Amino acid sequence: MRLAGSLLLLVLSFGSASAETLVTSLSSHRVLINSNYTGTSIALFGAIERDAQTISRGTGYDAVVTVRGPPQYLVVREKERFGPLWLNREQQKFPNAPAYLSVLSSQPISEITSDQLRQRQKIGLRAIINSPDFTNDRKGADEPFREALLRLKKQEGLYVEDDRAVAFLTPTIFKANIPLAPTAPPGNYDVEVTLLADTVILARTLTHFELVKTGFEQQVGEAAHDWSWLYGFSTASLALLFGWIANVIFRRD
Repeated sequence: MRLAGSLLLLVLSFGSASAETLVTSLSSHRVLINSNYTGTSIALFGAIERDAQTISRGTGYDAVVTVRGPPQYLVVREKERFGPLWLNREQQKFPNAPAYLSVLSSQPISEITSDQLRQRQKIGLRAIINSPDFTNDRKGADEPFREALLRLKKQEGLYVEDDRAVAFLTPTIFKANIPLAPTAPPGNYDVEVTLLADTVILARTLTHFELVKTGFEQQVGEAAHDWSWLYGFSTASLALLFGWIANVIFRRD
């Protein structure tokens, strides 16, 4: 019993000695979108707290910031050309894919994590995209669709990976700018910060911010949601009206 108690105290003292606390804060928790919105960025600040018992580390710290936007239902289709026509063939559904996804780090992900850690903890764009719960696993048939989704989202500026976006201002204080493209949809965004050292995760924090439409855009969005049939009828009527006006103006006798 005495030996077991001594071992327990040793384990507890080692655990407390190796613990760091991560504190993070965002420059804003609410971003307003209006008619002049062309994209923006949010600053994230992090601080690593160490007490007198925290062991010293031979190497510095690294941080990874993962930002996930509101989930959306996506379908990626494979098209094949038959003569002048393009026809849909296979497809892959992504029921809860984040509309926005960015991974920002202080160094390349491959240098500060192991392959096993990346896949297990879903660190990095490819680890997230290739995770089993991202879409239905079809024994390899789903992989081209995962790659296509990643490629298309990157082209839209909605899936971003930057391995130099987190800057350490001091050995224990860092900053990162979270870029938000003009096409980033409104909704709630989760910001997860992971602290690492020697390819080991030391601490994690989770915070949030929100993209909100304001002014005329907000009123139109609310009308489209609350009065969907009237909004659709009005939109179709305006399209027909402007089409008729254009036909009258440019009509040739």
